[in-house]
Amino acid sequence: MSEAVALGEIVAALGGELLGAADVAVSRIGPLQEATPATLAFLANPRYQSQLAGSRAGCVIVAPALREQASARGAAIVTPDPYLYFARLTQWWAERVRPRAPAGVHPSAVVDNTAVLGAGVSIGALAVIEPGVRIGEGAVIGAQCFVGRNACVGAGTRLHARVTLQFDCRIGARGIVHSGVVIGADGFGFAPSTEGYVKIEQLGAVVIGDDVEIGANTCIDRGALDDTVIEDGVKLDNLIQIAHNVHIGRGSAMAGCSAVAGSTRIGARCTVGGGAGILGHLNIADDVHISAQSTVSRSISRPGTYTGFFPLDDNRAWEKNAATLRQLHALRERVRVLEREAKPDSADAGAPHNDEDSGRPRPGSKQEP
Repeated sequence: MSEAVALGEIVAALGGELLGAADVAVSRIGPLQEATPATLAFLANPRYQSQLAGSRAGCVIVAPALREQASARGAAIVTPDPYLYFARLTQWWAERVRPRAPAGVHPSAVVDNTAVLGAGVSIGALAVIEPGVRIGEGAVIGAQCFVGRNACVGAGTRLHARVTLQFDCRIGARGIVHSGVVIGADGFGFAPSTEGYVKIEQLGAVVIGDDVEIGANTCIDRGALDDTVIEDGVKLDNLIQIAHNVHIGRGSAMAGCSAVAGSTRIGARCTVGGGAGILGHLNIADDVHISAQSTVSRSISRPGTYTGFFPLDDNRAWEKNAATLRQLHALRERVRVLEREAKPDSADAGAPHNDEDSGRPRPGSKQEP
């Protein structure tokens, strides 16, 4: 548990309307159901408002619609977007409780004398900084990181332990790169020959913008000729594969275990669900949202939500449906034949119909059936 902080101090730093005494102190952030009087909780989803009255939280962050209900039980902070307020609160809280990496170079680190380090840079134990590297002010290079020749790290960016930033690659300011990430490995490029596969040297790099976060063990391959590009504000989860020459637009986000094949362009503000795959050489428009486990096999030109996976079922039913799917092409051809047979011949369609031949009365006639 961290040192207690008064609600008045929180509101002074982050804004919001405080209902209750400013000197009420909290020492942790937590969920409504498990809260204690020392907990600052939040309620962002109205479906959980039934938990509000019974919560023991010392203070709850709520939307204006829940002002009266929240104040009836105790202290509250009222804000238009409780979830966004909560996010900013966690950042403010982390700044208070997490130790900052000390500025300077650890004695066991290897830093080439041509590398340029900005003010306040921290280089951790056993890190390797190669010739021509530039590291911006206040950046943190964690233990056992590798920063290759002529690579650049922006101001305030943090590389956690064991991150690899290969030669000529760049990441902008205020980035967060988690452990195990590899930026700038060779893309998967080979030319087939009678003797086997011949490697295509990957001559591009990786260029990453500002405010990008990259989850643990994610890999971003360098471009074959042009650069692989990750624009400002992109958020990548753990275990993602970004292939060579992919371009991801500003503010897009991808969940864990998703993958993008080479030379695909993803627009701005897109989201890709966990385990989804996007094939190569496609163009995805701005504001496209791909559902989890979907496979994108064609370009998408219009914003919207797209889903492409076979729904889960018990195995017996799935096998029957799969067998039917394999016959769809043949079924389609049979339907086309039946449609052609059912369609009247063009010559017959223009001729008068002889109702007497069929034994049926003509429309409008007085003939009895």
